[in-house]
Amino acid sequence: MGEAVAEERSRPASAAAARVRRRRDELRAWGFTGPGVLWVFAFTVFPLVRTVVLAFQRTTLYGNKFAGFGNFVRLWKDYRFWTGLRVTLVFVVCSVAATLLLGTILALALNRGIRGTRYFRALSILPMFAAPIALGYLGLTIFYEQGGPVNNALVRLGLPAVRWLSDGRWGVVSILSVDVWQWTPFVFLVVLAALQSVPPELLDAGRLETDSSWVLFTRVTLPLIRAPLGTVIILRIVEAFKVFDIPFTLTNGGPGIATRTLTYNVYTSALRNQDFGYAASMAVVMLALVSIAAVIFYRLQRGAYE
Repeated sequence: MGEAVAEERSRPASAAAARVRRRRDELRAWGFTGPGVLWVFAFTVFPLVRTVVLAFQRTTLYGNKFAGFGNFVRLWKDYRFWTGLRVTLVFVVCSVAATLLLGTILALALNRGIRGTRYFRALSILPMFAAPIALGYLGLTIFYEQGGPVNNALVRLGLPAVRWLSDGRWGVVSILSVDVWQWTPFVFLVVLAALQSVPPELLDAGRLETDSSWVLFTRVTLPLIRAPLGTVIILRIVEAFKVFDIPFTLTNGGPGIATRTLTYNVYTSALRNQDFGYAASMAVVMLALVSIAAVIFYRLQRGAYE
């Protein structure tokens, strides 16, 4: 009888101790995650909400006033926005495709156990650590039209010099060249790591079925590295949409507005023209475009992540 009474009395005490431990664990968990949550809120959620609010306001000398969809109507009628959108989309498609193709080719070539792979891998990542604005100025010296090394080489080969910086189309090509040079090593490293994680037993089994390296890559290797490739593509799409430093330093958006991207227009409207509402509306459109591209790509590649 006494033991039963003692057991009944000990139950509330053990339950209270369990609650104290649970609260202590929750406080410890918030102690670890709290700074990260505050960081995300301060530098992601708050700026995003603030940008969306600004997109529906008009900047005046007396402050911001509600403008409804007026800024988006201005976007629809602004030829500079459509030029920037066209340049941005062309840049995104060409840059992502070129870096993915070149990086994958380099990874496949160096995955064969060639001597010096370690040193090439170390040297190839150097452009990734350089500031984009520095690469833009470096590209300015490389593609300089009067005596630049690229045009000098073309002239010595008997070819005409190219107007890399004073022609709109060639200006986009020069920006693409610098961007591809910077980001190809990133694709190369990720794809090389993915290739090295493919089980060699599967490759040996595939070689028993076919002698074609292309069939072996498309039927065995490619399905196994779809998830890393998908991650690389998403990251490259986001980075390509944000490009600003290279066109700013290499062509200054010119000639005229031929090489102005959407981010360049956001910079011009916000920091030069002080039209923060209009700049925010362009930023919202960019966010919508990137989100749509990411959702469509994820749905197409959903099987690779499941």
